[in-house]
Amino acid sequence: MSGGDWKAMFHAIQKGDIDLVEYYLKMGIDPNYQHPEYMASPLVESIRFGHLAISNLLLSKGADPHTKEVMGGDTALSVAESKKNAEAIALLKANLTS
Repeated sequence: MSGGDWKAMFHAIQKGDIDLVEYYLKMGIDPNYQHPEYMASPLVESIRFGHLAISNLLLSKGADPHTKEVMGGDTALSVAESKKNAEAIALLKANLTS
């Protein structure tokens, strides 16, 4: 995996381009990787930007809903709760295991 590919996927997450995100996941980008320049989680970013279809895709491809971002320590659930996004909260709780 190159950092550039991960960055391109990360920007696709922010823009809501699910087809491009799916392409990069198929190319082997790790959905749990946090680039040292960004220190952010793809799943958390998808929740932050309100792209729940991408969140669901990332979860289906192995994104860990327990992951804390290196920068700030946010989790996908903490971001969903801070945004009062009931649909995101339900999606994440359905994917959380102890």
